[in-house]
Amino acid sequence: MSAGRAFSGRQPGGGLRILYLDNDVIVVDKPSGLLTVGTARDKTRTAHYLLNDYVRKGNPKSRERVYVVHRLDRETSGLLVFARSEAAKEFLQGHWDEADKSYYAIVHGEVSAAEGTIRSNLVESAAMRVYATPDSSLGRPAVTGYRVLRVSRGLSLLEVTLQTGRKHQIRVHLADLGHPLLGDDRYGRPDRAPRLALHACALSFPHPAGGKRLSFASEMPAEFERLLGRTVPPKPTMPTPLPEGVAATQRGKPRRKKSRRT
Repeated sequence: MSAGRAFSGRQPGGGLRILYLDNDVIVVDKPSGLLTVGTARDKTRTAHYLLNDYVRKGNPKSRERVYVVHRLDRETSGLLVFARSEAAKEFLQGHWDEADKSYYAIVHGEVSAAEGTIRSNLVESAAMRVYATPDSSLGRPAVTGYRVLRVSRGLSLLEVTLQTGRKHQIRVHLADLGHPLLGDDRYGRPDRAPRLALHACALSFPHPAGGKRLSFASEMPAEFERLLGRTVPPKPTMPTPLPEGVAATQRGKPRRKKSRRT
């Protein structure tokens, strides 16, 4: 594995914080309000742009760059991974079904079941809104697990785990559960939350050089504590690495078949 360490050097700015850096990957803690990648309207206020500028040390002629592995919505905060080469990006994306991802989520109401699993087929409309459909030929299967960590002030704090990674999966599934995310003006209800109450708190994935698993955790945002009241903040459940050679299907996750391509 490439030489790496917990990062303590200069940060890229914009509220983005580097947690880990080596020759293959960069793991960052993204603030709410920052895009992962640029849009037609906003190309510079993004995690991707800030990290490109960081690795280029401000030199626009540098060939250094970072590659997008996965994304978080603008208003979602937390752990995000970028690759430092095309080969590293292809490895991470090709093995992303082996990654374990957990989130803190604050939802409206008191969730009655202490834990559960939400399953549905998700499809995106022409208006770019994601919804569940019973027709598996139209939608893609999505599986979300959750457990209740705390109930306070008519709100529930959940730890959410993803077994699939569909667009807006957590937001749609929690809304379908009858407990939409606080601050979700697309799939939820009008409220006065200061932000979308979703934070990527734990992440584990195989390293591109050698396959050794890396695991990271991010503390619950201070805004969440203010919404819930002052109590001892929970710790995210860190994924337990599987023994080498154990397939992702043994975690209950779907895995692409090493099929014969035509």
